[in-house]
Amino acid sequence: MNDFASHDHSDQECAPLDLRGAPITQFDEELAALAKAIAHPARLQIIRLLSKRTACVCGEIVDELPLAQSTVSEHLRVLKDAGLIQGAVDGPRVCYCLNPQALLRLKALIDGL
Repeated sequence: MNDFASHDHSDQECAPLDLRGAPITQFDEELAALAKAIAHPARLQIIRLLSKRTACVCGEIVDELPLAQSTVSEHLRVLKDAGLIQGAVDGPRVCYCLNPQALLRLKALIDGL
């Protein structure tokens, strides 16, 4: 199984965001896209679940949520498309983990409000 948490992310810093003098639409669009990705309670639950684990497969996520596998898969797709989570195929399974840099970016964009 591919375990994203085993990779060292310490060398990948998220630069502070200075919104002064920047084209606001660029940041607004980025923030809106990330906000849309987390704008569902099930997606927030998935993010919290993944934050407590080093790796997780889809079946484990389905077991934790009161949703059908297809619904969970769609929520995972939205989060992955937004870059908030990463997924790697491991045989018949897909292993998911958080993308810490994307979460730091989301925090920086919100802080910039």
